[in-house]
Amino acid sequence: MTDTDVVIVGNGPIGATLSVLLAQRGWRVTVLERRPRPYRLPRATSFDGETARLLAATGIGPELGRITAPANGYQWQTADGQPLLDIAFTTDGRYGWPDANTMHQPSLEELIAARAGELPGITVLRGHEVVAIADDSLVQVTAVDSDEVTRTLSARWVVGCDGANSFVREHLDVPVTDLGFSYEWLLCDVQLHEPREFVPTNVQICDPARPTTLVGSGPGRRRWEFMRLPGENAAELNKDETAWRLMAPYGVTPETATLLRSTTYIFQARWADRWRVGHVLLAGDAAHLMPPFAGQGMCSGIRDVTNLAWKLDLTLRNLASESLVDSYGDERREQAREAILASVQLGRVICVTDPAAAAERDATVLANRRGKPLGRPEPAKPLTGGLLHESPGAGVVVPQGRVRVGGTTGLFDGVVGRGFVLLTTEPGGSAFLASLGTHVVRLSEGVDVDDVYRPFLARYGATSVLVRPDYHVFGTAGPGGLDALAGALRNRLRAAVVTGMS
Repeated sequence: MTDTDVVIVGNGPIGATLSVLLAQRGWRVTVLERRPRPYRLPRATSFDGETARLLAATGIGPELGRITAPANGYQWQTADGQPLLDIAFTTDGRYGWPDANTMHQPSLEELIAARAGELPGITVLRGHEVVAIADDSLVQVTAVDSDEVTRTLSARWVVGCDGANSFVREHLDVPVTDLGFSYEWLLCDVQLHEPREFVPTNVQICDPARPTTLVGSGPGRRRWEFMRLPGENAAELNKDETAWRLMAPYGVTPETATLLRSTTYIFQARWADRWRVGHVLLAGDAAHLMPPFAGQGMCSGIRDVTNLAWKLDLTLRNLASESLVDSYGDERREQAREAILASVQLGRVICVTDPAAAAERDATVLANRRGKPLGRPEPAKPLTGGLLHESPGAGVVVPQGRVRVGGTTGLFDGVVGRGFVLLTTEPGGSAFLASLGTHVVRLSEGVDVDDVYRPFLARYGATSVLVRPDYHVFGTAGPGGLDALAGALRNRLRAAVVTGMS
């Protein structure tokens, strides 16, 4: 009855990831991308360990190591080098991947595109700019190609992954919350001629004379960013000679590196107040924009589409009411808002150009830090509402360790498979969970190779944990409670009640 099941507007990393997640579940997906060719310059430079796990769910996990380099740390420094914030990263992270991974975004997009090319359900139409969307019983999407030929596609759902200047968001005319926190920075991407080790990998220099960012951006590549100072001429800042002058103190010169790009940009802190209108949805930068200081922009977009894909799947299969999709916006909007607020808080630390205010900031932060260990914030935030069953541990992200199942040993997701997962120490099963394709793992002797899952259950006094396809815990149960836990999920999917927890 439709030309395709889902139309995705935008083929950046967020839209491309969603296309793969849906096609892997058997759906027809058409991606409309206004650019005739892939964008060859990086925007994001890193992703955290949980996001690596989500990307691996598309099937590109074995290739991720080729286009990434683990970060060893993230430090915020005063002008004279004292650490204000010091975060150490490990390569053996909680989710089975390094805590932080620097990457070359065009290479990541190539991996996702290659995976999409392996799936028969995906059609990518480049050079097609969407100009109209009509949402009735079906959604009609009209696009114009580079030859000015108009094409209209019918679909059951449309997802706008079309970036900061989203046509889909403007079409929906949804209100936007804007925190009004924005600064202009000069961004300089370089490719180093010789290997260099940077410890820590990522640094924020909170120098009022020129707030500066140094970050890895994949093997052999690095990025410097310099804040535009009050009264500074933007045109002068946005020159190659300015970039070389500012990078010279770090040993980066035309003799040691190739300047891939030098451009100014203005970051924003905003989110759409509604992420669904009818059968049209928003994801990624179309739904939220944040300052770069927490490194969560692209990560948040990947979390968006991971949350959305399985809910669209259940809805398209008529295993849940369409109102299930409302839980996508309810869950992810709050998480994105928290990430934006955290990024703004960090931005208020670095974007200080008054020497007296910077000195007061340094003294306050150093005094508050004295005697306290320097810890690593956890990017995988628990859900606090939405499609959850009220029980200890509901909403948290389940960690990933190695397991041994059927003679195979490896990381849980690869050995067991993806989708709903029941972790249990009890016998028995559920016909309803089986109908969802739920993977059942009984934690008998020798299964939990890294001793991750039994302690996880014990932490919540549980003998069973039911995990959603996005790795958030739906709910837990004690002895004899497995049937009630499965029944709670069945009832929630039937009713798709999404206000709070039940």
